[in-house]
Order: sequence, then structure tokens, then C-alpha cells
Amino acid sequence: MRYSSFFIAAFTIFALNSCDNQADKATSEANQIGDTVEIIPLAHPEWSDNSSIYEVNIRQHTPQGTIKAFTADLPRLKELGIEILWLMPIYPIGVENRKGSLGSYYSVKNYTAVNPEFGTLEDMKNLVNKAHELDMKVILDWVANHSSWDHAWVKNHPEWYTKDSLGNMMPPVPDWSDVADLNYENAEMRQEMIKAFKYWVEKADVDGYRCDVAMMVPTDFWNDVKLSLDSIKPVFMLAEAEQADHHEKAFDMSYAWEFHHIMNSIAKGEMSTDKIDAYMARRDSVFPANAYRMMFTTNHDENSWNGTVFERFGEDHDLYAVLAFTIDGMPLIYSGQESSLDKRLEFFDKDTIDWKDYPLQDFYSRLIHLKSENPALWNGLKSGKFKRLTTNDPDLYIFSKTKDKHEVVVMLNFSKERKQAKFAEAVSGELESIFNDRLLTVFTKDDIYLDPKGYQVFAK
Repeated sequence: MRYSSFFIAAFTIFALNSCDNQADKATSEANQIGDTVEIIPLAHPEWSDNSSIYEVNIRQHTPQGTIKAFTADLPRLKELGIEILWLMPIYPIGVENRKGSLGSYYSVKNYTAVNPEFGTLEDMKNLVNKAHELDMKVILDWVANHSSWDHAWVKNHPEWYTKDSLGNMMPPVPDWSDVADLNYENAEMRQEMIKAFKYWVEKADVDGYRCDVAMMVPTDFWNDVKLSLDSIKPVFMLAEAEQADHHEKAFDMSYAWEFHHIMNSIAKGEMSTDKIDAYMARRDSVFPANAYRMMFTTNHDENSWNGTVFERFGEDHDLYAVLAFTIDGMPLIYSGQESSLDKRLEFFDKDTIDWKDYPLQDFYSRLIHLKSENPALWNGLKSGKFKRLTTNDPDLYIFSKTKDKHEVVVMLNFSKERKQAKFAEAVSGELESIFNDRLLTVFTKDDIYLDPKGYQVFAK
């Protein structure tokens, strides 16, 4: 959706605190009755174990701005290493109270139709089929919290919408004036919404959903959605939220907003890298061990409303990308990121991405293929053990991920100065750099340095 960083932070803090309290209450009740609580991990689709995800902005991805035109780009994205394609909303957009000339993707006029500006249902089916032929999966962006003001439900079922004190329908947030808030106390509306979810799995064989502002919709509804969809086929569910209870039954993955904001703050000089350690320690106490967290340096909201990676990270955007792609969770790439996108894309109007010569295609491909091929970087319970390695300099952040015989060592220099790269822990065997022909053993010698804002990733 579109909102401020303050809005995100407020919801994140509320959700995390609520989940902590719920966990404490459950533990207390279990202790009182002397029972052992067995938590059964949510079963993820097997194909998601080592996946990376790509967010597709259909409107801006090609000059045509269509599903058919985007489909032609699938082989390049396969070569990049992408396994999951997340399509921003493809549905017809409301006209009433529309923002800009084309409106927001998140103002949905019909949940079971394709925006005619983007193409047809047959185009959508063809995209999914082509993706499946390339062993890629497709998930759709879903907007369950609200609809456009000219959705048929507004006229035919006004009781399905939230009302203010005067009995008038209302937007969920004042700034979201182009949408009307849905009322999740209405059981009939819930069932219709679930039918719409099922439509795209049954008709187009999509593989799951990214669910917009998931924290603004009751968790028990998401649990029902997941159960219903899995009765058709195993699906992958991504929550635009950072809420631990979402991972119990409903969602495979959620946004790692907190970590994203930590990276932004480190880039501004407002935090030290010690906050990364604190985050990694706290993550294990808040989220289930099998929970996937989506790591990112940009997405459609960040790019359009908070700035490009160059605005937020400067020329060091690649340093933070290496961190996000290796430390934890599933990494995300947004349309244009591999083309060194250096502009804020218009959200309500046509603004085609300038792809140049894909200057960062190789950079991201190396990281994504490492993610796919090295179990130390896989997702959830399949991931390796994280360890911060002690260095001779606080500006150097070095860590390892280890899974059985597989290991990845990441070296990051957050300083503007050239730094000597030494660390105390011994690393067994030879680890090779994914970016050049260097070996990790060379970096344990006294005369080897990391460049200002430099990085290395070694693997075996």
C-alpha cells in the first residue's frame, strides 16, 4: 500500500508487543496446568526452501505496461535466479475518488477480473504457464482490507463496510481517500472474499498471495484463507506485516521492516552495527524458528514514498544489499533494482523503468544463485546457524552462516576508510569469493584490507 514510515513503525511495535504478551500468557497457562505445549511448525511449500522473490510492477516494467509484455522478460528473470514472482495488483482500478490519472493498484474495483489496461485473463493464464515451465512460481498481490468506492459491493452490500459515527462508509486511513474500509465482523463478506481468493488459484493456477496491510485484517480470517487455499493446492503466503502470530497458521513469510529500518538508520549514521546483533538475538525470541522473513533494501512503497536506494543508502546501496541478501530470510528484488533504478517511480501514473543495460544484473545474480545453491542461506528451519565473528575493528561487520558442511562468510566494511580485515575465529577449509578469485584464507593475513564501504562474500 502507501503509507509513512511512522505508520509502519507504529503497527510493528504494537504487533510485536501484542505477540510477546500472547506468548507469555500461553506459557503461563501451560505451566499452571502442567502441560507441555507442542508447537507444530507451519509447513511451507517445498519449492520455497531456497527461493528468492521478485516484485513485479506491471504498469512500469515495460513501455506497454501489460502482462503480455512482461511475460517476455521471464527468461531474463530466470537467469537472474528468481523463483517467486510477486505481481502487484492486476485487478481493475476504481474511478471514483481516483488518485492521479491511472489510480492506485490497491483501489480494487473487481477482485475476479484483470485490469483491461494490463490485459486479459488469458494473458494472466499464459504468464503463469510460462513461469511454471521455467520452474518459477507466481503470487498475486491481494487487497483484503478495503475496496474502491465503485466496487459493486458498495452498492449491493453496504453492510460489508465499516461505518463512522454518522453511519457513513469511511476509508481505513484518512489519506487513503480512494478506498473504503471493509468490515470483518461481517461473516458473509468474509466468505465472498475467500471465494475471490480461490478464484485465481482455480482459474489461473497461481501459487499464492502477498497480502496488503495484513495487520489491519483479523488473523483468524487469514487462517481461514490459508486452510481454504491449501485444500486446492499448497500455496505460499506473504504478509505485509511483522506479526508473529501470522506465522502460526496463515503466512509463510512476513516483512522484516524492523531490519530494513535498522539498515536505513546505520546508513544515516544514527545507529551502530551492534543493532544488527540485537535484532538477530531478538528475532529468535519473537518469531517462530520456521518463519520466513522478507529482507529488502527497496520495494514499491520504499521507492515511491521514501526514496530510491541511492537516496537512502547512497553509493553504498550494494553494501546493504549484500547484508540483506545473506544475513537472514528471503531476499527481495523490486522491478528496476537490477537496472540501478535511480528515480522514484510515479505511483498513480505511467512511469516506465529505464532498464539501461541491466548494470546490476550480475551483482544480484551472484547473490541469488548463492542463496539458491548454498543451504547455509536457505529459509526458515532449513537455514544455517548465524554467528557474528569477532573483529579487530568495530566498523567491520563479519559473520558466518553454517549448515552441515556448507558455510558462508560475509565481510562488510561500514567505514569510509580502508580497513584491515582480521578476525579471531578460525574458518576451516577453503572458502571462495563469489565476486572474484579471492580466497578467505588470504583475508586472514595481516596485509589484506577491505576497501571503504567494501564487502566480500565467501562460500564453500
